[in-house]
Amino acid sequence: MCPIGLLPICKSYKWRLGLLDCKYWHWECRGIHLSKKWSQQTETMDPSTRQYPRAPFATAEAGIFCQEPPRLGNPYLEDVFLQAYLKSYLPPKVFAEIDVDLMRFGARLKNEIDSLGRECELNPPRLQQFDAWGRRVDHIITCAAWKKMKEISAEEGLIAEAYERRYSNWSRVHQVAKLYLYAPSAGLFTCPLAMTDGAAKVIESLGIPRPVREAYANLTSRDPRKFWTSGQWMTERKGGSDVANGTETVARELPNGTHTLHGFKWFTSATDADISLTLARVVSAEGQIEQGSKGLSLFYLETRDKEGKLNGIQIQRLKEKLGTKQVPTAELFLDGARAHQISALGRGVASIANMLTITRIHNAISAVGGMRRMISMAKDYATKRQAFGKPLKEHPLHMQTLARMEVQARGAFLLLMETSRLLGLEDTKMATEQDLHMLRLLTPVAKLYTAKQAIAVISEGLECFGGQGYMEDTGLPAALRDVQVLSIWEGTTNILSLDVLRALIKSQGKALDAFFSSAQAKLDAAISLSELKPSAQAVQSALHKLGQFIQKSGSKADAEMQLAARDLAYTLARTYGGVLLLEYATRPSASATDIVTAQRWCHQELCPIDRGEKAGSYNTEAAFLDLSLVYTGSPVLEAKL
Repeated sequence: MCPIGLLPICKSYKWRLGLLDCKYWHWECRGIHLSKKWSQQTETMDPSTRQYPRAPFATAEAGIFCQEPPRLGNPYLEDVFLQAYLKSYLPPKVFAEIDVDLMRFGARLKNEIDSLGRECELNPPRLQQFDAWGRRVDHIITCAAWKKMKEISAEEGLIAEAYERRYSNWSRVHQVAKLYLYAPSAGLFTCPLAMTDGAAKVIESLGIPRPVREAYANLTSRDPRKFWTSGQWMTERKGGSDVANGTETVARELPNGTHTLHGFKWFTSATDADISLTLARVVSAEGQIEQGSKGLSLFYLETRDKEGKLNGIQIQRLKEKLGTKQVPTAELFLDGARAHQISALGRGVASIANMLTITRIHNAISAVGGMRRMISMAKDYATKRQAFGKPLKEHPLHMQTLARMEVQARGAFLLLMETSRLLGLEDTKMATEQDLHMLRLLTPVAKLYTAKQAIAVISEGLECFGGQGYMEDTGLPAALRDVQVLSIWEGTTNILSLDVLRALIKSQGKALDAFFSSAQAKLDAAISLSELKPSAQAVQSALHKLGQFIQKSGSKADAEMQLAARDLAYTLARTYGGVLLLEYATRPSASATDIVTAQRWCHQELCPIDRGEKAGSYNTEAAFLDLSLVYTGSPVLEAKL
């Protein structure tokens, strides 16, 4: 055993750590080359060379074990849950065509795209602000793999698929399934794709106004020479989700009806995009600027002019981030950027609602896709890694851990696909009123909950590889760094929880009625099956407790309901996840593992809102105690308590 704790290292990496000369050892770390055992190495040092003589068999190889790494196969063929879902829910003819496409795409992911994604991770963007002669150029330099990802996105129709609608309302499901497979290998190119999809949806919802017709065609093109990506520039110095009070950028109208934008955008993702949508306050003819959300309008701008020069934009710096380093994210100074107003005056926030729906669903795609990839790699590794005399897959505790991860991933997958199915109905104007309420409710629920699941599952997944899960050159740690953004981007967990609450209140009870109605309809079949009846009853009990809480909520103050918002959102996610898994387990083609998955999901606490209510967590006293618990003894607020 190595006295300095060096782990066996795979010879294929050709890592040379150098020679270590000492009284006891002489070894070279390529595999591990040992001279003699610790107790046998007793040579004295040659005073002329100040070196110990090498043993006769110093180059003999001993203990050169090389661990076989996990293998990425065809992600589609290895994802039996995805295949079974599509076969069960898509019309047979649609499934037959999509199945062929995803099989082909899975092979491309394995043979081409995954290595490009790794190149994007290893070669992050950089900013060249000046050329050799001192001229300001503000050029974001991205690697060849990042540029290739843009071409692949067009060729594969990763945006176009949702807008061509070859399969009517199922086109969105096809697109989401493809992005779900793509996301873990994409080198974070899913970020510009999310905003591109969001921009296309907004432009379509506005009737494709004349100034953006060409842009819409390019955003939804399959031709790599024409395909455009979009940015989303909403965040300013005052911060994130509160755009109504945080937006300071102003728009000045020109005689030709266009505008120039003036302001500072603090956080712009995929800053190398061809276009962007952004919010600004229009300056009236009298020089007045209206504050609040009513003062915000939506603008479209192209980032560069016909000569390739930046459109009144200065790139101040690229952001240094925990993860997602592959994506160029920048601070921008808008100094007369030419733009077109595409929303009605003061309707900017309302106009981006569709964009938020899309980008939040994309967030869930990355979360669920990331979980699936980590589990897939861990499953493969468990067949190859030997520990204590047998493969990891023969250790019951290890398999229990993987099984728990699998249950979470399957529940998250069904939440994602149900939300996508509803979006497809909305895309094609086939959605009922209940469908629309469910889409509005499930979008923030799925986004916030799958993000939290992904962080936990991927962190657990790294443990499945032991120390190698912590080694950068395996590529595994990047997954954990990148997944952390999912609970922050497009609204933190608390912001999304308040959005769920807002959706319930604004619908005047209709969203909850839709939720209960949908849940009960899907549970009916499970109640009649003996294997699923206890689990279905557990979900029904959770729904009943949720209903009781809602009935009491009418007498609660706004502050009290805000305290309950997070537990409420978790309750909606867990109960509806259980509903979807139970429905899936009642299919004629359901397997024994489908039944076990539903049962195990329903073993968790399904209704945290009930526990919190019984514990008195949502009243004024609890809020005061929360503040005291955090700040008692702190000089920050001690005098105010």
